[in-house]
Amino acid sequence: MKLNWLSEYLANIINVSRIYDAIARPFAEVRLELLTPQAIYCRIKSTSAEALEHILIACAVYFLVCLGLYKLTFWLSVTGAPVARKKQQQQQRHNVNANDDKNGLRNTLQKSLRLRSVHLPKAALMGRVLLVIAHPDDECMFFGPLIYSLTQRDGCQVYVLCLSNGNYEQKAQSRREELFRACKRLGIAESNVILVNATYLPDDPNVEWRPDAVASLILHTVESLDIEAIFTFDRDGVSSHPNHCAVYYAAASLCLANLLPKACKFYTLDSINLVRKYLSVFDFLCTCFMSTHWCILNWKEASVVRGAMMEHRSQMKWFRWLYIYTSRYMYINSMREINLSDVELEMQIHDN
Repeated sequence: MKLNWLSEYLANIINVSRIYDAIARPFAEVRLELLTPQAIYCRIKSTSAEALEHILIACAVYFLVCLGLYKLTFWLSVTGAPVARKKQQQQQRHNVNANDDKNGLRNTLQKSLRLRSVHLPKAALMGRVLLVIAHPDDECMFFGPLIYSLTQRDGCQVYVLCLSNGNYEQKAQSRREELFRACKRLGIAESNVILVNATYLPDDPNVEWRPDAVASLILHTVESLDIEAIFTFDRDGVSSHPNHCAVYYAAASLCLANLLPKACKFYTLDSINLVRKYLSVFDFLCTCFMSTHWCILNWKEASVVRGAMMEHRSQMKWFRWLYIYTSRYMYINSMREINLSDVELEMQIHDN
């Protein structure tokens, strides 16, 4: 009798251990199964497939939203194609009753969403604008939407300063004629195109342009034409071409030395990463959220830029055909104003 408590205690311990084994064994078996290479591979595969599915869904939603807002912008905006839209508005005035509700909805959406196809600084809208490029075809490949938007505005004179004659493949004469034809397609008169033919500024990525020589040409053009706004590449040159970057640093040196006229503003074209660069119109949302100034063209307007680019027949290799339909720069330009503090910071980055 005295040992009954001990036997009961041992029996309870045995029962508890059996219960623990019964509960823990399945978990241990599952753990062993999960640690096998095949199980790990299957788990990674299923997780990756699920993640890929989520990414594809997110991309599809982004593209649909972007396309919808892109279409809505040109329905709301009256600045995308001013001449055509003015005629359309004049015709619509004949039917006031039918248009009251439609125009009211359009104005309400435009104010609430603040969607605009063109959002440029005032100096560039009404003044004398100088576009500084490195090579013939830069005006179409990178600045097409900006040029198209500016040339559609009354009272805006656009000038192009091209710092090389495009003689990299010994085609200087044909490149010169192509530049004039392309600018004409974009609405720039031949008299407004300045083509520099200097041996110290060759069309060659292996030759470093002297910033002081480029700066002197830019300053002379600005002063002689009474330019109010300069547009050119930023320090990354869109494609990181050394000649593009040299143009920026030359213009920036003028700003840093306070040599530009006080009324002249300095703007640069945004360089973006490779993914965004080939998103075509689907870079619309990123541009509107991340940029302060932009020009966005619809398909019909972009066809004018494509037509101008096709005037550069000597440059139309197979990859350029892909470029003119997939590049964001054929539909969208985003710019930012550069002030003295920006130049000082970027010069420090360049020196380091």
